Amino acid sequence: MSDIIEKTKLFTINLFSKQLDSKYLYHNLNHTEQVVKSTQELISAEEILSDDVEVLLIAAWMHDTGYTIGRENHEEESCTIAAAFLTKEAYPEAKIKKVEACILATKRHHEPKTKLEEIIRDADCSHFAKKNYQEIANDLREELALHNAGTYSDKEWRKMNIEMFRNEHRFYTNYAKEKWQPLKDKNLKKLIKNKKIEKEIAQKEALKAKYKTESPDRGIQTLFRVTLKNHLTLSDIADTKANILLSVNAIIISLVISNLITKLDNASNAYLIYPTAIFVLFSVISMVLAVLATRPNVTSGEFTKDDVRNKKVNLLFFGNFHKMKLDEYQWAISELINDKEYIYTSLTKDLYFLGLVLNRKYKILRWTYSIFIVGIVISVIAFAVAFRYFGPEKTF
Repeated sequence: MSDIIEKTKLFTINLFSKQLDSKYLYHNLNHTEQVVKSTQELISAEEILSDDVEVLLIAAWMHDTGYTIGRENHEEESCTIAAAFLTKEAYPEAKIKKVEACILATKRHHEPKTKLEEIIRDADCSHFAKKNYQEIANDLREELALHNAGTYSDKEWRKMNIEMFRNEHRFYTNYAKEKWQPLKDKNLKKLIKNKKIEKEIAQKEALKAKYKTESPDRGIQTLFRVTLKNHLTLSDIADTKANILLSVNAIIISLVISNLITKLDNASNAYLIYPTAIFVLFSVISMVLAVLATRPNVTSGEFTKDDVRNKKVNLLFFGNFHKMKLDEYQWAISELINDKEYIYTSLTKDLYFLGLVLNRKYKILRWTYSIFIVGIVISVIAFAVAFRYFGPEKTF
């Protein structure tokens, strides 16, 4: 490396470290070093005179030094800084002009006129072909926001990048076209793919919003769901209580049959007949009522198309369709789901009739428990009286 290039490098590093605003997340020393590296890569692949190599590397190091002054016209400011530094270093005037021309070639819409301008311009945009392009681009996006130069959404930024790749930027040198263009194309595909994914997500969100608008209100859905669940829970509780009573009374009758009935044929145990009969009677009544509480009532299981059209049948209750053919029931359900009012009506009927069933169950259960309790009390009293006044030790 020539002495002037090393001095330029040290000058740039010192200038950036002392005067560059930390808000420049993209246009900083890291970017400059990357441009220098890409410039060296292009120089190695292209036929460049040694004097022009020096010019290119000086321009690569100093092309963004103008950002230490500000964003506006930073290329011109970079030329001013470069000219002042190189003049101080007694660098030839003709070469200084070449350095300035290369720096100005990095302007966004500049069309290069020389080989040197093509190289510096390709090097400045070499990050388009980098694997970490997305990260680099996000640094630039954040930098623009920090400097109030533009705030972009993900969608807007992706659209701008795709536009840049497709219509604004192109590589000029043969090496960049051969080596970097395919990598740039890959990054473009990623951008387009992300755009498609974003579009698909947007379409899904739109469908969800449409469905949410067209579907029953969430609060109404919750109302029916919770109420039906509570009704079913209460029905399960009623069935459990009835089963408990059935089991208890079955055990009682089994014990009576095995222990008392066999003793009643003895004349000395005649006093046990009435208490035992009372005991068994109340147990049997309790069992009958418990069975009645849980016994299902099944309706006809059929309906007509007129019933569906007039919304007279509840299609959600199995008792109304268990005898129907599948195709007929499918038709009826299709009619139901296309009519919100019919859905609400069916759910309301389901709740109502389930409530009636629960009312019947709990009424019968209340009577069952009451009879069971009364029967136990009366049976105990009957046995006590029988033992007290008619027991085997009593003499008549």
